[in-house]
Amino acid sequence: MTKTALVCGAGGFIGGHLVKRLKKEGFWVRGVDLKFHEYCETEADDFVIGDLRDQQFVRSVIDRRFDEVYQLAADMGGAGYIFTGENDADIMHNSATINLNVLDACHKRTIKRVFYSSSACMYPEHNQLDPDNPNCAEDSAYPANPDSEYGWEKLFSERLYLAYNRNYGMQNRVARYHNIFGPEGTWDGGKEKAPAAMSRKVAMAADGGKIEVWGDGKQTRSFLYVDECVEGTIRLLRSEFEGPVNIGSEEMVSINQLAQMVIDLSEKDIGIENIPGPLGVRGRNSDNRLIRDRLGWEPSQALIDGMSVTYDWIKGQVDKKHNQKKA
Repeated sequence: MTKTALVCGAGGFIGGHLVKRLKKEGFWVRGVDLKFHEYCETEADDFVIGDLRDQQFVRSVIDRRFDEVYQLAADMGGAGYIFTGENDADIMHNSATINLNVLDACHKRTIKRVFYSSSACMYPEHNQLDPDNPNCAEDSAYPANPDSEYGWEKLFSERLYLAYNRNYGMQNRVARYHNIFGPEGTWDGGKEKAPAAMSRKVAMAADGGKIEVWGDGKQTRSFLYVDECVEGTIRLLRSEFEGPVNIGSEEMVSINQLAQMVIDLSEKDIGIENIPGPLGVRGRNSDNRLIRDRLGWEPSQALIDGMSVTYDWIKGQVDKKHNQKKA
């Protein structure tokens, strides 16, 4: 019998890649989102446009038992969206409402196993002040002190999914994503993350010019290529470990190093100008000891390999937009 999967947030970056992977495995897939995927045709068998904040709509799409449910839908974006403070109420209200609705509907359909994508943004700010030695081990989450309201909502929702495990016998799985990147993701408009923003800036810059980088550029992060994120996500959902567990890379770089990596890929003569801007924490890196121990797996692709593919894709998008304007 064909297995079935529901992907909430299927019109988004990670959701779009997840749908493709599930289709390759032979699943019948229903995707749900506020919008169709911006950069590719969906491969979902059934794609429903609607608002997961609407409880009636959620019940209409969770109208049967699914073998696997992936809840990736959230109000989110990069540092320019999350850390300005201007979007805090929307971020908290929208994402929490989605999680409350989806989880309750799954419970009432006796769907046992739901994957929830939390974020490294829920880790305490005080453990991420040293850019060279951030502490993002899973057990460092408490006492809680996330660096943003986005992180607080993620922490609340983690506890929500695990409470349903305890009280209702569900087998939900929780992962903390660390900066996922790759092609077919947001690359302009304010919600893009650092790898996409750097790629866009470099693709648009002329030889001899400069690109702007927020802060002093010494803040550190690790970035995980989307295919590895999807692999870790599926492995976790099908495992006997509930999490929370990090899904991220341990290859930490400074933001200036990331910018220089993209400049080198472009083979352009471009400088870096550090300017004031929203930053988030000083340092963040995935700690993969727990995922190695419990799943016998961890991401392995080098950052440069993923950035090469991502830069080429974004350069293609920039060129296409430029050509459309000329036409």
